[in-house]
Amino acid sequence: MAIPQRYERIVCIALLLGMWELVSAAGLVNPVLIPPPHRIVQAMLELLLNGLPAGKLLHRHCLESLLRVAAGFAAALAAGLPLGLALGRSARLRTLCTPLIEIVRPIPPLAWIPLAILWFGIGLQSAAFIIFLGCFFPIVLNTVTGVLTVDAILIDAARVCGADDRRIFTRVLLPAAWPSVCTGMRIGLGIGWMTLVAAEFTGVKSGYGLGYMIMTARDIQRPDYVLAGMALIGVVGFLLDMLLQALQQRVIATREPRAV
Repeated sequence: MAIPQRYERIVCIALLLGMWELVSAAGLVNPVLIPPPHRIVQAMLELLLNGLPAGKLLHRHCLESLLRVAAGFAAALAAGLPLGLALGRSARLRTLCTPLIEIVRPIPPLAWIPLAILWFGIGLQSAAFIIFLGCFFPIVLNTVTGVLTVDAILIDAARVCGADDRRIFTRVLLPAAWPSVCTGMRIGLGIGWMTLVAAEFTGVKSGYGLGYMIMTARDIQRPDYVLAGMALIGVVGFLLDMLLQALQQRVIATREPRAV
């Protein structure tokens, strides 16, 4: 019997977890070093109920990490979207700024951690700065690409109709570039999420954060807690990506022409 397409991904994940469980039960891998799925689920329940360090519960770790991501991502979107629109619209500005962007862009966000701590200390601001760097460049570059693909006839037509630069940006360039912008947002958010967790390895003032929790689990030699934290990071990242995809489809749907 054929499996409905919407269930194929669930079945694939279930099969992989089942194989992992069987391999562990057969003794082909060391269950202490690579805990089986059922032990990871138990570890996640323990983290929810007891926390790590003691009293610092899993949901609070997740919320604190999401707060840091939201702050950095919002700053990157606020700065990267207008800059990308401007660079895509102005060839002269693009020529001036591209060398600087291409010099700074290859520097890994993690390389900025020492400076971030020096400038902002350990806390939300330094983490948000690292996230900002991870999100900023994909948003800028994809927005530029989206603007460059806009048909020049649309812009000329808008000018003929009396549209000023602000209306051209908001009514022509941004809607036409939106699919590319969303791609940049998805890539940037994924990089930012990974970068944040690594940045939390350096320490957090509040004592909360998924990266900080994983580091603590490493110190007490609990691979099941480490894998539980990793699994949660993957699930949350997947849900964030689905949220951005839903936003993209919703915006595109609202801009589709409708019959009068």
